[in-house]
Amino acid sequence: MLPTYRPNVRRRKKTIGFRARMKTKGGRKVLSARRRKGRWNLIPE
Repeated sequence: MLPTYRPNVRRRKKTIGFRARMKTKGGRKVLSARRRKGRWNLIPE
């Protein structure tokens, strides 16, 4: 049986990276909310 979580840096960046967030209206909303909250990191690495 294969493990359920198979990390892939490129796929992760493409789905939850900064540029991926900036592409959609909802993603930009997420970033602005995190800025408002005062997060040090807008995107978890």
